Amino acid sequence: MDAIRLLFALDENYLPQLRVLLTSIAVNNPGECFELYVMHSGLPESGLERLAEWSAKRGWAFSPVTVDEALFEGAPVTSTYPQEMYYRLLAGGLLPENVDRVLYLDPDILVINPLRALWETDLRGNMFAAAAHTGKTELANNVNRLRLGTDHDYYNSGVLLMDLAACRREISTGELFDFVRGHRRELVMPDQDLLNAMYGDRVLPVDDAVWNYDARNYNNYMLRSSGEQNSRWVMQNTSILHFCGKAKPWKPNYIYRFGVLYQHYERLAERDWA
Repeated sequence: MDAIRLLFALDENYLPQLRVLLTSIAVNNPGECFELYVMHSGLPESGLERLAEWSAKRGWAFSPVTVDEALFEGAPVTSTYPQEMYYRLLAGGLLPENVDRVLYLDPDILVINPLRALWETDLRGNMFAAAAHTGKTELANNVNRLRLGTDHDYYNSGVLLMDLAACRREISTGELFDFVRGHRRELVMPDQDLLNAMYGDRVLPVDDAVWNYDARNYNNYMLRSSGEQNSRWVMQNTSILHFCGKAKPWKPNYIYRFGVLYQHYERLAERDWA
């Protein structure tokens, strides 16, 4: 089997969460081989060395990708629009030419079942595969369609299977920056809004309950599945558990259902990375 290529983009603040995510991937994908790519603009050398050592112990390849800040000269970059928001969409030009497919994951994720089926998904000519968090009603989708002038679901950009060959052909750095300049007022979640507004018609929808489960929305998943998608179902069927939103399970007073599960993997990671 070919190696599953994973892409992450983060700053130093999210290194602890990346370690938890990687531990969850290792635990729940036994026998798989992975290639890890970490895009950054200034991770400390000590952090990169730990990632390289951990990966080498498992026989996984690890490649840090330092993003040249010169690429963003003249780009609309502010505290609201940090340059990191562009990384995943520009990955085709930032990763080696021989990397033609990659699975991007946000660091606020747990992988609790195998990833192989998503990795082998036929993109059917699309640039991306992604999930929409539609919940019980279409309200959020309709609001985002109106706000961005689109007619498709509003896809979450935290899990993206990417055809990098197509991205290299179709995504222009200049067009990306020009769009942000011209639509600053409409961009609420900039990186996600860019994916939907510019490339939403090039996305293959996948099931969010399996591939990008919003950990805040347990009750919505239960309602829309008539009670089928309970905690046991999630543990048996969901592969990617995504801790979306401002509330995070590594922070105090996290109230949502899967916080204890995250704490379990935090403890495993403490041992794994000791």
